[in-house]
Amino acid sequence: MVVATQSLEELCINSIRFLAVDAVEKAKSGHPGLPMGAAPMAFVLWDKFMRFNPKNPQWFNRDRFVLSAGHGCMLQYALMYLVGYDSVTLDDIKNFRQWGSRTPGHPENFETPGVEVTTGPLGQGISNGVGLAMAEAHLAAKFNKPDLTLVDHYTYVILGDGCNMEGVSGEACSLAGHLGLGKLIALYDDNHISIDGNTEISFTEDVGKRFEAYGWHVLHVEDGNTDLAAIAKAIEEAKSVTDKPSLIKVTTTIGYGSPNKNNTAGVHGSPLGGDEVMLTRQNLGWNYDPFVVPDDALAHMRKAVERGASLEAEWNKTWAQYKTKYPQEAAELERMLSGKLPEGWDKVLPTYTPEDKAVASRKHSEICLNKLAPVLPELIGGSADLTHSNLTELKGFGDFQKGSYQNRNLRFGVREHGMGAICNGIALHGSGLIPYGATFLVFTDYMRAAIRLSALSRAGVIWVMTHDSIALGEDGPTHQPVETIASLRAIPNLTVIRPADGTETSGAYKVAIENAKNHKPTLLALSRQNLPNLAGSSIEGVAKGAYTVVDCEGTPELILIGTGSEVDLCVKAAEKLTAEGRKVRVVSMPAWDLFEAQDAAYQESVLPKAVKKRLAVEAGVSFGWCRYTGSEGDSISIDRFGASAPGNVCLEKFGFTVENVVAKAKALLG
Repeated sequence: MVVATQSLEELCINSIRFLAVDAVEKAKSGHPGLPMGAAPMAFVLWDKFMRFNPKNPQWFNRDRFVLSAGHGCMLQYALMYLVGYDSVTLDDIKNFRQWGSRTPGHPENFETPGVEVTTGPLGQGISNGVGLAMAEAHLAAKFNKPDLTLVDHYTYVILGDGCNMEGVSGEACSLAGHLGLGKLIALYDDNHISIDGNTEISFTEDVGKRFEAYGWHVLHVEDGNTDLAAIAKAIEEAKSVTDKPSLIKVTTTIGYGSPNKNNTAGVHGSPLGGDEVMLTRQNLGWNYDPFVVPDDALAHMRKAVERGASLEAEWNKTWAQYKTKYPQEAAELERMLSGKLPEGWDKVLPTYTPEDKAVASRKHSEICLNKLAPVLPELIGGSADLTHSNLTELKGFGDFQKGSYQNRNLRFGVREHGMGAICNGIALHGSGLIPYGATFLVFTDYMRAAIRLSALSRAGVIWVMTHDSIALGEDGPTHQPVETIASLRAIPNLTVIRPADGTETSGAYKVAIENAKNHKPTLLALSRQNLPNLAGSSIEGVAKGAYTVVDCEGTPELILIGTGSEVDLCVKAAEKLTAEGRKVRVVSMPAWDLFEAQDAAYQESVLPKAVKKRLAVEAGVSFGWCRYTGSEGDSISIDRFGASAPGNVCLEKFGFTVENVVAKAKALLG
């Protein structure tokens, strides 16, 4: 297959290939096979179809590109360098996978401007793409006018066999088909190779028919290695289908051009090796040194800079007209894009007194959502088929469905993992939308990868998790989270809040909304059972992570620390102990990481080091509580799975009673 002369298009495609080959070879680590095989489809997409401005990666109306097969990230980095992104220089390419480089081993949106979402775990990227497309559809339905189209961009995804094997992609793509997201176009790199070898050993289904069953428009390019015209024709056809998302199966050869390693698992995740690199250069007629790009290829690819500036300038004219004709809508979108919140938005959050009726914190959450929805038009979300248990419906704001994308209640169906990845995509769209996703707390196990990625990607999602303890009752240990909160607290950059009453739930939403605007996710752990409103609870206290709700004269001899429903147990136990002459402080600790963020003086004011007798009370595992109880403290916890019984019976049997708290406290005090 020696190439004597190369067309300009072939020069560009081989530039992509060899930047990837050389970067992986220099790093002695990486995945050269996908970039070598997918370079033609990526070139056609970026050169002929995608609308973007390399000099302004955040231009609002850009097309979004997601490399779901994130292990092949040198494909994206090569493209970004060639078209002129400042965030990826030739030095960055040479420092692929090295400390501090902007070309990490998988695409990371927070490291490399121009990368839209963080991909790596397979299937997440295509599922993020569904969220990006949903965000575009929502904003277009909300802001576009008959005479002015302001929001009009596509989401393009390149995914591979691995993405199609992962269940999360099936969940998200099933929903995308139901919703008819016509501006979502996925190019499937059909190369039949995964790490273990040819996919015939484990993956022989007809992916196209599966996507047709989902409700997608499906096309097939049989020669994705050389037939650029067929690739372009397929993308054109996909764009013409406006009522369905499109999957273009592009059959390619992994490691295309490598004489000995093409179409093998060996080229998937390992460098070619010096000898094979030399043979591949000879085979493709590439007479250039490592990291050298022919002038003609670079000049052609860099036309994207001028083209992108023109596209943005054209859109800016539309935006100026829009601001003149529709000032109210323009002001709303401008505020959302700026990341600012409306003045006084938090004033709608209610506070409560002990005289107010005891209700579950999931009910307080519903109240907060419906107070916030009218003042925060960017708030959008829903539940994984548990709306009437999670209480997450925004009343009066309709269901987001095909033909009614302007509505704000998202119906995810029983698709927790897909919901998680979709919410991340909505949050990372860059339009200021604040998505929330809800299910039972125990089912975060079904979506942990997406929650972790929201924290890693700095995606401002609100995770609304209800039925937070054994108190949910009769559904039993399969549904009763005991270890869940502890495991979620271990995720860096995720704020986990377990509010004790109505006022703390309002405080939790204040934190969550502010976190969202600061690109940080928040998880709320909410009760099924009714919780009395506490005299000492406060919105401000939640923001500090822990605070004193009941205090004593002078220095306490015992500190009771509770979260969620157990704070009330601590308050009642303190009353009994105080009546017996004990000096007791009660601390509500809804959010560990927020408390850790406070200065040492504040932490000392809440949990003085001199007070060694501390008792933590939480209906979950004891893991982690020694951090706050110390060597002389103790906890009332559950270090086993729960049981099927009424919630109040479960609480009693596991020791979550005032009497047991008092007894444990007295034992500590000696």
